[in-house]
Amino acid sequence: MLKLVKTSIFTLSIVASSALASDILATVNGQNITKDDAQIFISASAPKVTFEKLSKDDKKIVVDRLIDKELYTELAKKENIDKKPEFIDNMNKIKKELLVNTWMKEQMDSTIISDSEAKDFYTKNRSKFMQKAMVHARHILVKNEKDAQAIIDELKPLKGDKLKAKFIELAKTKSIGPSASNGGDLGNFSKGQMVPAFSKAVWKLKVGEITLKPVKTQFGYHIIYLESKTDAKPIPYNKIKDKIILMLKQKSVTSKVMEITKELRSKAKITNMLSDLNSTKK
Repeated sequence: MLKLVKTSIFTLSIVASSALASDILATVNGQNITKDDAQIFISASAPKVTFEKLSKDDKKIVVDRLIDKELYTELAKKENIDKKPEFIDNMNKIKKELLVNTWMKEQMDSTIISDSEAKDFYTKNRSKFMQKAMVHARHILVKNEKDAQAIIDELKPLKGDKLKAKFIELAKTKSIGPSASNGGDLGNFSKGQMVPAFSKAVWKLKVGEITLKPVKTQFGYHIIYLESKTDAKPIPYNKIKDKIILMLKQKSVTSKVMEITKELRSKAKITNMLSDLNSTKK
């Protein structure tokens, strides 16, 4: 049994070492450069980019930069840069920022918002969590009003599926807009996302209708077909829950920090030269 335990521990240590080794991207004079180092380096300029998703060439560039950085670090230490007053002063400033940021993070982490609190807030403020009214439309864009009216006259007698099919056909053959190849499909959009004249016209339509007069914009003349319309409605709680909890946590922490600040200031000996100067001027 003891032998089995020893074997298991030995096996686990090998697995752990292998896992650790797989994270090492390079070594510089015995100092490891890991995937975590690479991710921190990338996140400083591109927070949403992950090292794993970079191309092979980009990964090589990142690792080369980190190798150079390690070499510069070693050189700076050899030249006693870390002993210089300017470096020590800057490190103390960074330390203060890090202390405050870590303390703030702990306040957030220790603040618990229950599901019932979040749900109660959602229920009382449902109108604040609304999905915008949306439309799905197609359009045919032409250069002049005469051509636009001719297309409208051709479409006007049609209804239902025949109207939609003909509209898509004409959009592909006559529209000069970039959506022509997709039958003039503009996808879903809300009020205000399109230029004013276009937006005003499309929101007046009923589903399955076209504009009976050409709609003029800076791009030309449009014929618009309304494919569907969705009214504004509350976002389901399960989709907004995490955001509500975060918002309530931030609100709670802000209130807590303000109280702590007030207490700390009341107990501290503070001399604010700028305040004294303002008092003197009055």
